[in-house]
Amino acid sequence: MGAQLPSRRGKGRRAPMADINVTPLVDVMLVLLIIFMVTAPLLTAGVQVNLPESRARPLDQDQKPIQISIDEQGAVFLDNSPVTDAELPGLLDEIATARGEEAPQVFLRADTRLDYGKVMRVMGELNRAGLNKVSLVTTGEGKE
Repeated sequence: MGAQLPSRRGKGRRAPMADINVTPLVDVMLVLLIIFMVTAPLLTAGVQVNLPESRARPLDQDQKPIQISIDEQGAVFLDNSPVTDAELPGLLDEIATARGEEAPQVFLRADTRLDYGKVMRVMGELNRAGLNKVSLVTTGEGKE
């Protein structure tokens, strides 16, 4: 008579595989990192303005603010759209009446080489239209 060898069929199950293949996860994360690195610089403001520096803290905001930019040549932009000095008061009046009683937040971005009088004329038009929540946009910390 021959001796029977013990058979593994039916008696036990294979142990679950605890290894995870990390290579596809790393590949996907690297692709996402590259996508974000390429698109992040494109999300900045459209009008090129050399902002002054300040040590002020950033403001908390509830809704999307209106951005008014003044470039080095004195051209005014309302949310990246060029606006003439004659059109500005009418557009600001429309914005003030469209938002109702709650005045919207206005971010004023002006180039450092710009004439101070031009900035004050735009701020005067904002005040006349009733848009009094004006924030002057600056870059990080100033030099001491």
